[in-house]
Amino acid sequence: MSKLVGFYPGSFDPLTNGHLDVIERACKLVDTLVVAVGINPGKKTPLFAHEDRLAILEQALAPVGKRTDTEFRIVDFSGLMVNAAREHGAKLIIRGLRDTTDYNYEMQMVGMNAQMAPDLQTVFLPSSPPVRHISATLVRQIAEMGGDISAFVPQIVLKALKTT
Repeated sequence: MSKLVGFYPGSFDPLTNGHLDVIERACKLVDTLVVAVGINPGKKTPLFAHEDRLAILEQALAPVGKRTDTEFRIVDFSGLMVNAAREHGAKLIIRGLRDTTDYNYEMQMVGMNAQMAPDLQTVFLPSSPPVRHISATLVRQIAEMGGDISAFVPQIVLKALKTT
């Protein structure tokens, strides 16, 4: 029996409780979840270095994998996300939705991806109400201005911020 592989791409800068919500729920759909950290040289200076984001994900997802019996592969990618998903054997692309703004953007992406990779299906997972308002962009801005982000991120992120 072949295992179903999902692909969850993002910048994860920083990893938020919203990301973890989507990941935890994606575990109910797939046997293996590839969590893919995009490398985007055009993006402004990240809060965390790329290698730090990979390490944070490894640490944060280990207990989730044990609890849900899901295999995680933490990878990085550049270029087209559909190519990276295929390279890792994924059949599903997992995307989280917070609101209609996300939905409108993601629907455009689904259309483009479907043209380029009709073999891949996109699954939308709406964010749970307690984390629906969390945006990595806003969390990053709050952190950069010295604000308290403890309600929005896992402890591992707070610990990592203190060492950066």
